[in-house]
Amino acid sequence: MNLNVDLPYLPAREGKPRKAGITMMMDKGLSLREAENVISAGEPFIDLVKFGFGTAVISSELEEKIRLYKESGIRPYFGGTLFEIFYVRGKVDDLLRFVDRYGLETVEISDGSIRLPHEEKLEYIARFSKNYTVFSEVGSKLASVTISDERWVQMTRMELEAGAWKVIAEAREAGNVGIYKPDGTANKDLVSHLIHTVAPENILWEAPQKSQQVYFIKLLGSNVNLGNVAPADVVPLETLRLGLRGDTFFEFLPPEVRIRYSQQ
Repeated sequence: MNLNVDLPYLPAREGKPRKAGITMMMDKGLSLREAENVISAGEPFIDLVKFGFGTAVISSELEEKIRLYKESGIRPYFGGTLFEIFYVRGKVDDLLRFVDRYGLETVEISDGSIRLPHEEKLEYIARFSKNYTVFSEVGSKLASVTISDERWVQMTRMELEAGAWKVIAEAREAGNVGIYKPDGTANKDLVSHLIHTVAPENILWEAPQKSQQVYFIKLLGSNVNLGNVAPADVVPLETLRLGLRGDTFFEFLPPEVRIRYSQQ
């Protein structure tokens, strides 16, 4: 990553393509011009762009946007809700034709809005992973659906074993379900279960809110995988990762500097 000035004590960040420290941005219907502006400002920091929910079905200039992202070294893909939209209509093979039509290499498989037997989900992961990079997602988009911590961990491990590249921890674009409580704070017991059982680099945490991004950076370091990041938050998130913002200012400084300059 090229910096405008050389500074000591900044955490190391890999260049793209990254295997860890991934930022997945959510495209919920950006215009082509808006996508160009996002790339101009944040291209070095964006690893993946997810076309949220069913926006790929109705977005104008989709082909042009996909080309633009790919030419900028950003991997675009359709979100897991689109898989569910095709699945309930018995059109999964049509989804793959849709993915191939746009030359995408990544597919997300989720069951956040539907009932999908886990064994069948694992079969789709195994099948798709033969030809695509697969994200799977664990967690419901409905606050009324409860998954025990043990079951969440079990499903995450099974989906990785089935062929998922990374498993997404569900939070919705609002960040108030799944791994989060209704007020947006993390379910710390669940997070603890996951990181003590699954290698953290194999999980992508949906973290649309700044407080959630700060929580995971402080917990797992600058190279934690974070997703559902809004376009306007891409650059601010990178400053959080590097300790260039008040919320993580002292995270990566040596102890003697923290002791000398901290106000606490």
